[in-house]
Amino acid sequence: MDPEEQLSQVYATSAARLVAQMYAMTGDYAEAQDVVQEAFVRALARPARFRELDNPEAWLRTVALNVARSRHRRRVLLHGLVRSGRLDPAQPSAPALSPDHVALVAALQRLPRPARETVVLHHLADLPVTEVATALGCSVEAVKTRLVRARRVLAEHLGDDGPAPASAPARAEREARHA
Repeated sequence: MDPEEQLSQVYATSAARLVAQMYAMTGDYAEAQDVVQEAFVRALARPARFRELDNPEAWLRTVALNVARSRHRRRVLLHGLVRSGRLDPAQPSAPALSPDHVALVAALQRLPRPARETVVLHHLADLPVTEVATALGCSVEAVKTRLVRARRVLAEHLGDDGPAPASAPARAEREARHA
């Protein structure tokens, strides 16, 4: 049996049961889902080893339990740091999200994954087109095409009928000349 097919079969028969067990252990349904998902990701990372297991569900349960324990230890450590005063919880670790930021993230989620990755790397990580192409393993022309199409779709989703901000076209023209 194909390793991915075996994992799909184990997932279909075991995932809900494992989530229920981890929920009982953690008391947090989202956390239970996360640790079970992490266990399946680790199984996908080593398909040959997973295929050799006599009891895949038991192995997944052990991995999920270990992930839950590790996360719990990290939360306890963080809570201890906050209580000790060495870490100030009043200082936000991330900036507050503006309504524009929330709308942008929602619009980005509507893009196909390759286009979303391209936009994020180019506009948010501020990588030049050539570096985006290298990071994504595609051509510079593919990156440029994705950017043009993604900008068009984002403008529709964000209700921006006018031209893009001056910095985006200027950067695109500058990079097109230097590419």
